[in-house]
Amino acid sequence: MTNKSDGIEESLIELQTRLAFQEDTVQQLNEVVTEQDSCIRGLQIQVQSLARKLEEVSASVGQPQSKVVDERPPHY
Repeated sequence: MTNKSDGIEESLIELQTRLAFQEDTVQQLNEVVTEQDSCIRGLQIQVQSLARKLEEVSASVGQPQSKVVDERPPHY
């Protein structure tokens, strides 16, 4: 019986060890995702700002305002 309980105890320890590593990995991934989300939000703000500036410059030059994103490249 001692052999069986030792095997169960070893399995339990192994599972606890794996769980600890998985929890650490999940925490690290969460930190990376949170940092990336912050970067993406900052980039979205910059893109919106640049789009507004482009519209302002286009208006001051006298060009009609158009969505650059919607324009097809000349090779189409």
